[in-house]
Amino acid sequence: MDAINNVIIEDLIGRKEFVFNPLGYGDTFLNTTVLVTGGGGSIGSELCRQLVKLSVKKLIILDFYENNAYDIQQELKYLDTNTDVLVEIANVREYDKLDLIFNKYKPDIVFNAAAHKHVPLMEDAPDEAVKNNVLGTLNVIKACDKYNVKIFLQISTDKAVNPSSVMGATKLVGEFLVKHYANISKTIFTAVRFGNVINSNGSVIPLFIKQIKNGGPVTVTDKNIERFFMTIPEAVSLILKTCTFTDTGKIYVLDMGKPVNIYNLALKLIDIISPNTDKTIEVEIIGLRPGEKLSEEVYYKSEDLLKTDDGKILALSGKNIIDTDIYNKVLSLIDLSFTKPTLVKEELFNLINNFLVV
Repeated sequence: MDAINNVIIEDLIGRKEFVFNPLGYGDTFLNTTVLVTGGGGSIGSELCRQLVKLSVKKLIILDFYENNAYDIQQELKYLDTNTDVLVEIANVREYDKLDLIFNKYKPDIVFNAAAHKHVPLMEDAPDEAVKNNVLGTLNVIKACDKYNVKIFLQISTDKAVNPSSVMGATKLVGEFLVKHYANISKTIFTAVRFGNVINSNGSVIPLFIKQIKNGGPVTVTDKNIERFFMTIPEAVSLILKTCTFTDTGKIYVLDMGKPVNIYNLALKLIDIISPNTDKTIEVEIIGLRPGEKLSEEVYYKSEDLLKTDDGKILALSGKNIIDTDIYNKVLSLIDLSFTKPTLVKEELFNLINNFLVV
């Protein structure tokens, strides 16, 4: 949104924006074939924009929503790059279609950005969350293992830490799968945990801006609610930088500073966007939505924080999962999402509670 351009990002997130120098990626992406699932989404599309600047030989944009995929394909056509940009319309839930695509392109690097991410919506559709975020992730991982992909990177979230929501829980299961396959595959399997991404589709700041432009009220769930924030460039830089690390099974997080109070954030945006209006923009407290909690965390107490060669990135050890029989339990959960959807939410949380060491 145009209004976000008038906002000083540092004022909103309480720290300086950090973007990695592309020279630090070395030749990781040079002349590679890269596949991005969810390539038409907020993160996926920006990832595609950056990848064509890094001399990748071939970029495959995989998305189920053809309009999003078409938009980013057309945008990239007008950039002066040597990258061959291709689109595949496919659903990550369908392994056979993924198998055909992987066999066709033999990608070197795969980014899995395809996911359902809206917390309240997934509370009402846990079976769909499992089908997309668990089955879809498993299908992409299986294809990477089968076709000897060099690097697989899963987009996760801070909501996967002590999850209170279906969305967060399914993302945590995705991390379980990353760690499981890291133990049995030649592919380097890793994941990154994001905070809230500023200006991504459905994120809180574009919502606040729209509410302010409409004269209010600005709706905040609780005066004490707080979140970690990242910009889209930070998120994509983190994804790309972690591909230069060679340890498999690691979860990576960016040092995002202190969490931001959402109520104060709303007040700042009101001051910035409508400082000279005669009408007072009110902030309305509406209560926490299903699955939400007051604050998020970026790692478990049981996870060791390991320094990387970049001071802004931490690597987390895999100590928060007991790996015994996790794969079969995940398969049972996926089966339940098709056969007994009303039981999925309970079984999902039973699964993570049985395998998690907090």
